[in-house]
Amino acid sequence: MRIFVLGAGATGSLLAELLLRQGHAVWCGDRDPARARRFLGEKSTIAVAEVNARNMLGIVRAARGCQLIVNASASVFNLIVMRAALRLRAHYVDLSSHLTRNPFKAEQFTYAKRFVEKNRTALINTGAAPGLTNLLVKRAAEMLDEVHSAHVRLYESTESDDPISQWSPEVSFDEAISSPRVYRNGRFRMEKRFAELEKFRFPDPIGNASVVLAAQDEVATLPYFIPMRNMDVKIGGNEFDRLRRWYKQGKLSKSRGIVRHRFPQTSSPRMIASLIRRGVLQNARFSAAVLVRGVKRGTKEDRHLLIRTDALFPTLYQIRQQGRYTTPVAYATAHVAALFIKYFPRESAGVFAPEMLPLEIRRAIIAGIRAHSVKITHKTTVIKQDDEEL
Repeated sequence: MRIFVLGAGATGSLLAELLLRQGHAVWCGDRDPARARRFLGEKSTIAVAEVNARNMLGIVRAARGCQLIVNASASVFNLIVMRAALRLRAHYVDLSSHLTRNPFKAEQFTYAKRFVEKNRTALINTGAAPGLTNLLVKRAAEMLDEVHSAHVRLYESTESDDPISQWSPEVSFDEAISSPRVYRNGRFRMEKRFAELEKFRFPDPIGNASVVLAAQDEVATLPYFIPMRNMDVKIGGNEFDRLRRWYKQGKLSKSRGIVRHRFPQTSSPRMIASLIRRGVLQNARFSAAVLVRGVKRGTKEDRHLLIRTDALFPTLYQIRQQGRYTTPVAYATAHVAALFIKYFPRESAGVFAPEMLPLEIRRAIIAGIRAHSVKITHKTTVIKQDDEEL
């Protein structure tokens, strides 16, 4: 396909490179082409056009001739980029939702009818979390006759005394000031930021970590397509611990805006290499766990099961051994998104969350991610009906 990637930062630049390796014709758009070139690398043959993501006609001009537009910039621009895709009669992909119009339903679905009318496909939330986590919840749900609850637990950490953003500062700040969405007893509701502290055991070498409620997008799609009673997402790790501490100190609020020394710009590959050489950045980790609880009906008796899947992504050190200088989060997001595009369902029309995809595509993506040094393990446990959720 001819693919236009809007946003050539840490994730978008790596995604563009991976798509080029798949054999696609790829070019990028970014508000700062010089910065984008630093992420792509001086030797990259991928062209970069100067594009303001707020300008729909500017996106149309830069992406003219493409068959697919990928929004790898901030999710606040999703609907603008979707309108550009519709204008060009192109397919569409993004990595996350913004959830401002309706905090409990992904805003991209408002354009479902228009994509059907144009006979085009929009595939949304195609990163690692959301994205791969949605596929893992759906996989577990298909092993059950009745789903009671789904929980996603994420871990993000950097071994550094200074804040080093694994996301763009705008995305990190937006996540920090947003209230978590939960689905409890069949109803959506907002909870307090950094609430419901819980001890959770991630796979070794991470081990036990404190996790708290976070504003994640999985809750805004999964309960619509998988009948369940409860769902939440929690995040832990020193990155989130730092945000939680600042929140308690009153240093995080929308009115205060982004304080740059707390939310630094995403480091380019060259900057990451420099931080590693200087000993400022030793390592970084990213892990995701999905726990789905429900009932498997039998001829003699029903069994209450807890199905857990862990995805342990390569660490900064392991990624460096591959010859790359990028964060585990950017690595994970770009590789998963590239697989969603590799198995893109062009024969479908409308707007689709990951869990809505056909079984064979979902299986192919999960199998494919294992080939990129991602360790995925599944475990099913028989539990008592009155056991705790986790």
